[in-house]
Amino acid sequence: MARINLPAFFLAVVSVSVAACGDDSSGSEAQRRGVGAACTSNADCVEAGQTCLGFKGGYCGVQGCSKAGDCPGGSACVAHTDGKNYCFLICNDKPQCNTFRPVDVEANCSSSVTFVDGTKGAKACVPPS
Repeated sequence: MARINLPAFFLAVVSVSVAACGDDSSGSEAQRRGVGAACTSNADCVEAGQTCLGFKGGYCGVQGCSKAGDCPGGSACVAHTDGKNYCFLICNDKPQCNTFRPVDVEANCSSSVTFVDGTKGAKACVPPS
């Protein structure tokens, strides 16, 4: 019976797991920068200039945008129903909105948003209120 070097085996498994999870080349610029992630405080939002927006479960992002160019690539400036503008992730379907959000505070991929630049036919990840 062959003996397995457990520390070496464990290290190899962990290395493969970390490599699979830590691929920063996937997703949009906004996703890589943490836009849309759940948070409880500003310290949870790793990107400079982002704050933990006051939605259910929090939402790392930018408040007060006035045009799409104020937002990281892959997000857009949305006029929210609360009267404020936010950079929300652009999406095609709901799973894109919830990479960094737990199930109990999932965001929805909605076409019922108002983009400040007048974009039509696009969708944005809207966090729960």
